Amino acid sequence: MSGGRLLVVDDDDDLRQFLVDGLRAAGLQVVGAATGEQAWSAIEREAFDVALVDLNLPGLDGIELCTRVAGLDDGPTTILMTAFGTVSSAVQGVKAGATDFLVKPLDLGAVLHRIERVRAERLVRAETRRLRAEVDRARGFGDLVGTSPAMVRVYDLLARSARSDASVLLTGETGTGKELAARALHRASRRSDGPFIAVNCSAIPEPLIESELFGHAKGAFTDAATARQGLFVRARGGTLFLDEIGELPMPMQAKLLRVLAERSVRPVGADEVQPVDVRLVTATNRDLEERCEQGEFREDLFFRINVIGVHLPPLRSRATDVLELAHAFVREFSPAGERTRELAADAIEMLVGYTWPGNVRELRNCIERAVALSESESIQARDLPERIRGFARSHVVVVGDDPEELPSLHEVERRYILRVLQAVEGGRGAAAKILGIDRKTLYRKLERYNLDDRSDR
Repeated sequence: MSGGRLLVVDDDDDLRQFLVDGLRAAGLQVVGAATGEQAWSAIEREAFDVALVDLNLPGLDGIELCTRVAGLDDGPTTILMTAFGTVSSAVQGVKAGATDFLVKPLDLGAVLHRIERVRAERLVRAETRRLRAEVDRARGFGDLVGTSPAMVRVYDLLARSARSDASVLLTGETGTGKELAARALHRASRRSDGPFIAVNCSAIPEPLIESELFGHAKGAFTDAATARQGLFVRARGGTLFLDEIGELPMPMQAKLLRVLAERSVRPVGADEVQPVDVRLVTATNRDLEERCEQGEFREDLFFRINVIGVHLPPLRSRATDVLELAHAFVREFSPAGERTRELAADAIEMLVGYTWPGNVRELRNCIERAVALSESESIQARDLPERIRGFARSHVVVVGDDPEELPSLHEVERRYILRVLQAVEGGRGAAAKILGIDRKTLYRKLERYNLDDRSDR
């Protein structure tokens, strides 16, 4: 037996020293204490695996000490030591939080055996907590749901990102849950007590973006009757989430870069600068690297906001999560006090077979509609939107027995490219990645098949 840290608490100097010496000889690290108060001070200062506590102590007695230790999140496991005549009191101590009790006079071999057993049980409990934490992480992070390998990797990266203030860029198609990820990241970070402020860069008129982000002084422009704090200042001590960062105009990109570099903002029309203390999280459904190549996004700003990049996978690439999400949404939208509806087999078949171009947002909308329209105890296929019910009928089929019905290879390719473009809302960079070709090859195929991807968004 070695490596453990023990605390021996007994006002009998001879017995205490006997235990300390014997346990140290067995390879344990041991600290002795003569009173309950000394023991509690030691527990507050140091971490112990096990505490041997005499029942009858002057001042703070053994039962009260066990009660205090039981209230700690990671306190030592306590074993009471008692004389034969006070076994009933020792039982009270066990009820107060002690794991076990030893009856005096003590045999060192029996004490070591009991300590070894208690330490083994403690290790098992610690491992159980660790495994439960891993399972909880696998089940979701914040309000994100899904147990697919792709999402577990996202949860792990978000959890590790939460430990620092580094800027995070969330990428992914529309509806994949980028704002949910940003909120979950904020709640898991040391800034969770501060504000979380979200703004959609594409929703702010261009003339107002600078004032919205950085604030303005009184009289800075027409209608500026009072001074206004910008979002960077209002988010002080918390997280500022800039959604659709790819839509930020080039002049504002330069100003944002300056703010991030200097950690301060100058409100419009003001002479003084204001310090910035925020964790910046941004998101986009655009290919920012492609936009940098095209001169539409500053490369230096891209590197500044993309210290940690987290990609939210599309729902079609994590089909195993569809039913888990669907059940979660059914519970969310079921009326209070009513029994939660089940998903019928025909509805499950259609939900799993659909490709969800609108991702989690589309699935959520679908289930909300189905719960509202369902007239039975289960959600049937007829409760789902027509686009989902009709998907199987219109889906590309390339096998069959009748040669007359088999499409040409060019026709299959044309249909598949069109389907991919619809799924990624016309994003050529994303489509090229899914198809496994470069963008130039995709452009040639679009021209060959006369496909205008913009009309299919």
